[in-house]
Amino acid sequence: MRSVASRSSLLGALLALACALQGLLAVAAQPALAESVGEKIVEKCAHGEPFGGYTAADYREALKDMSTAAREYLACESEIRKAELAAAGSGTGTASQAGGASAHVALPLTPTEQKAVQSAHKHGSAPVQVGAQPIRPGVVHANIASAVNRLPTSLLVVLALLLAAVVALAAGEVRKRVRARHRG
Repeated sequence: MRSVASRSSLLGALLALACALQGLLAVAAQPALAESVGEKIVEKCAHGEPFGGYTAADYREALKDMSTAAREYLACESEIRKAELAAAGSGTGTASQAGGASAHVALPLTPTEQKAVQSAHKHGSAPVQVGAQPIRPGVVHANIASAVNRLPTSLLVVLALLLAAVVALAAGEVRKRVRARHRG
């Protein structure tokens, strides 16, 4: 009779844990639904959809929100900059109303970008001194701590709850075995 009761309580605990995890995952998914204006612009550009009619500040936010991969593999950065310039001049961005990501127009480089290009031509693949650390082109400086810090908070919470559940179940099993030894 006792084993049926312990199995029932174990199943109840597992069911409660599953419900809690489902609730946490539902809460964790909600922030992904609320996109910023900048993210919407980048997404529209990435899919080749027109993205005109936003303010210059919205386009600046889109450029700030743009991932490195989007900068490298999409022509969106120049399109969004072009729309930003149009919005700054007229109040609304109409430069990419029909163009989307398919129109490739080179924009003039900023002075900072010009200096960076000239420095790259001049120094080639030689290490560049940044602070006290030399940075070598083509070498990835990985730090395991940065990989842990980039995990979403919701995933860390789920992992912590799973660990706590395992510890609680293990503690219950140890307690049950200790009681059985004392009785026998």
